[in-house]
Amino acid sequence: MASVVEFSPGLLQYVAGKWGSGAVERVGDWRSSEMSWLAKAPKKGVELGEDDLRPFNRFWNKLPYQRDIHHWGMDDYWATPVEMLASNAGDCEDYSIAKYFSLKELGLPPGSLRITYVRALRLNEAHMVLAYYPTPDADPYILDNMTKSVLLASERMDLEPVYSFNDDDMWAVGPTTIKTKSSQIRLWSELLEKMEKERKM
Repeated sequence: MASVVEFSPGLLQYVAGKWGSGAVERVGDWRSSEMSWLAKAPKKGVELGEDDLRPFNRFWNKLPYQRDIHHWGMDDYWATPVEMLASNAGDCEDYSIAKYFSLKELGLPPGSLRITYVRALRLNEAHMVLAYYPTPDADPYILDNMTKSVLLASERMDLEPVYSFNDDDMWAVGPTTIKTKSSQIRLWSELLEKMEKERKM
């Protein structure tokens, strides 16, 4: 697994100036959580299971849920993990994005992770979750802000996948799966640009 990257003083100063000292503490908790997980992490090459993934689901899910229109003043805004922690709220996209980058930073290959847009059938509304594939053809584990449990996709009959994506690719679900580039997702491209700016602070 990879080592935890420390935040730059410039980024922490920006966070404190915009959201206050409590925001810096919340961002720091992310690093402490990752250090704790690294100490218990399986050796490289070992597939992760439900017990390994549950702490990530729990860490991010403890942040309050808030719709973008109330939190950011716009209909749809994809926050960086730092923005989500610093502002102390997010919606389903933000939870999924944060878990994606948190696991990726700790060494999981992007190919094993897919941010997945689904239809939440019981609520009859759009939703987003993170899927982790231990192997390319595996039944993926689903990390969802609506539940503490980390279940296999086959156990989540309440979710109907629409499309999924990671760093490079996007898969549209239909009669046949269509694979294209994730760069065509405008909000994803904008998110990556924001994260790059954070890294340069």
